[in-house]
Amino acid sequence: MKMLFVYNPKAGKSRIRTKLSDILEIFTRGGYELTVCPTRGRGDATEIVAKRRKDYDMVVCSGGDGTLDEVVTGMIRSGFTTPIGYIPAGSTNDFGGSLGLPKNMVKAAQTIVDGRNFSCDVGKFNRDVFVYIAAFGLFTEVSYETDQTIKNVLGHMAYVLEGMKHLQSVRSYPMKVLYDDQVIEDEFIFGMITNSVSVGGFKNITGKNVQLDDGVFEVTLVKHPKNPVELNNIMISLLNRNIDTNAMYCFRTSKVTLLSEEKVAWTLDGEFGGEQTEVSIENLQQAIPIRIME
Repeated sequence: MKMLFVYNPKAGKSRIRTKLSDILEIFTRGGYELTVCPTRGRGDATEIVAKRRKDYDMVVCSGGDGTLDEVVTGMIRSGFTTPIGYIPAGSTNDFGGSLGLPKNMVKAAQTIVDGRNFSCDVGKFNRDVFVYIAAFGLFTEVSYETDQTIKNVLGHMAYVLEGMKHLQSVRSYPMKVLYDDQVIEDEFIFGMITNSVSVGGFKNITGKNVQLDDGVFEVTLVKHPKNPVELNNIMISLLNRNIDTNAMYCFRTSKVTLLSEEKVAWTLDGEFGGEQTEVSIENLQQAIPIRIME
């Protein structure tokens, strides 16, 4: 059996450097012939996977959720599917937690050898792809503006601490939102379309009873608050997942379109997703097989 192993050597305090030999030994003992490719910059993992040979039985990646995003994007672009193994090594690893993968990197590698395939939903974002979250507005710029060193030291708190700097200048985005037979027109300070149990290290912020293979996203759109007290209450409601219908819209759907007159900056799995006036997001149900614990 042949395995393509792509890893980000800088993710999460460069954690993989001390575990790499143990990980490779597990794969070798598992009967895999390895091709190992460290990434050097953004987009490397996508290109490597998109151009891979068809005789690979498994594609494994190690890094943060952004690295997994690149690998899945490369998988979709290649036009053919290979099971994916994921060894979380980033600062938050939201999606790894949602999949129930071990935090210990060596155990995560063993899970890839001994585990089973789980057919997971993937998001289509215009012509792009995301694994677990597409978001705009408050705090979304933090994930790609926060320095990697700060992320490594502070973990998910880096997003919160960096985001606090922006509370005095909260911007709202007038949008028209279309899903199923519904139309919403309002101003939002934040929006997220998710397929994950946690975001930014906070569990249940996306909703309860989240299923990663059910063909629908959890959508949260937060209205513009009238005053700082209301903004604070919104933050508390999000973290405690107490839905305030006067302050936010929450629904599930397989497809949603968001329209705005001005360009809105988006983040996809924590990486910059471009500035858009029209976004079409569609759930590609059970599009990618990912290795999870048996």
